[in-house]
Amino acid sequence: MSRLVVISNRVADPGKAAAGGLAVAMGDALRQTGGLWFGWSGTVTDGHAAAPAGHVHRTQAGKVTLATVDLDRADHDSYYAGYSNGVLWPVFHGRLDLANFDTGLAAGYRRVNQLLARRLLPLLAEDDILWVHDYHLIPLAAELRALGCRQRIGFFLHIPLPPPTLLAAIPEHEWLMRCLFAYDLVGLQTRQDVQHFERYVCEEAGGQALGDGAFRAHGQRMVCRDFPIGIDVDGFMALAQGGASRDMHERMKHEYAQRRLLLGIDRLDYSKGLPQRLRAFRELLARHPANRRSATLIQIGSPTREGLDAYADIRREIESLCGAINGDYGELDWMPVRYIHQTLPRDSIPGLCRAAAVGLVTPLRDGMNLVAKEYVASQDPADPGVLVLSRFAGAAEQLHEALLVNPYDVHGTAAVVQQALHMPLHERRQRHQRLLQRVCEQDVHWWRKAFLSALKEARPQERRDRDWSKEREAGFGIPVPSMKQERPPLGLELPACPADALALDASRSVVSDR
Repeated sequence: MSRLVVISNRVADPGKAAAGGLAVAMGDALRQTGGLWFGWSGTVTDGHAAAPAGHVHRTQAGKVTLATVDLDRADHDSYYAGYSNGVLWPVFHGRLDLANFDTGLAAGYRRVNQLLARRLLPLLAEDDILWVHDYHLIPLAAELRALGCRQRIGFFLHIPLPPPTLLAAIPEHEWLMRCLFAYDLVGLQTRQDVQHFERYVCEEAGGQALGDGAFRAHGQRMVCRDFPIGIDVDGFMALAQGGASRDMHERMKHEYAQRRLLLGIDRLDYSKGLPQRLRAFRELLARHPANRRSATLIQIGSPTREGLDAYADIRREIESLCGAINGDYGELDWMPVRYIHQTLPRDSIPGLCRAAAVGLVTPLRDGMNLVAKEYVASQDPADPGVLVLSRFAGAAEQLHEALLVNPYDVHGTAAVVQQALHMPLHERRQRHQRLLQRVCEQDVHWWRKAFLSALKEARPQERRDRDWSKEREAGFGIPVPSMKQERPPLGLELPACPADALALDASRSVVSDR
């Protein structure tokens, strides 16, 4: 049986609670299959660490081997903060105004992907199946192919894929999208994402859509399909029966016995639509005074990427809005908004969701948003709450029995929240039953099986039999983006790592391991 090798930017122990959607999903998948999980450790070295940047750390977590590498400050700043979250994240979420198109950042992004490819290759067995995750690692398969890797490699994007006109704003877009053709299978969250990919291939890359998800461009054939990610429903429901969850539910029910709770649980990110959500809640209180003293919004804003200016700005805006709403409408024994800038323990989330009459999941743009599915799974079927969901969340394609809103329309969102607060019990039950059925049918295990099954079938004979030596010499035929000098030894171009680079020490390596 082939071993599953998962590669993602961050690695988490599958046996421990995780806050992020990717970590939760992959932890659930690997607990079932075992295998290897490889990626960045989350550690940034300062040059005085016991192990140099790029050194592989290995630990065992049950059936899963965790293998991680540290990054030095320069690589972290260009690869993670610079290109991944300063270029790709904002563009893929439709925020061109927040993107930093300094082409020098692309050099660090590729350099780290080369480093990860070189460190991963010795860990691989011939029949391994590789599953690469998210926007941090788009070029990884190309770099692995340049080193001679012939295993099946699939890629899954956890964030939206924007339309071609937005993608083309990235100076390196041709290189990035060409890198995707080094994969055998590319998985996206929604049908709309696949449509965006098809348009890019046909309109920008001069390629062809071959039908049944197959595409040809750059002399390569690959498959791209939608695989909506799910949650571990059974695991989450078991968590809901735990002591922490029940204690949270009882505490919320007791504290808010005379009021109805509205709940938002989000990372404090500008893509989540939190300012618009707060303005909609303010509009609800202004237009429907009966909700004053009877409705309370609990907004969890988990810290994330706090070193980036855009995230500091959104935090200040949220805190200002919450203060203004509480100042205008609050009373001695009632605050309209309770804002918590902390990451909640995962085992308490089901109880909090169950206590909320309305779940607010209203991002401006989101890949999927598993919180929406967790809210559905948390509810009491006899008296369920109502999910208010942004039409721009990936989950909206599946969860169409939720109340869908345009988060940019503050007045419209307020009206829908009012509808949710007054929805009759029989309608709430009907909607919840249908939502829960779909969440259960397409859970994380369905997602994993669907993707890996498609990956096993997607590889064409031409890729299995292909001689990669020419691509290795030519850097897989991928043009290197123009870049500024970050480190003098790199020169003006970044060649692909040669196959024998694995034997070179840090001072002689193409990719710096400082």
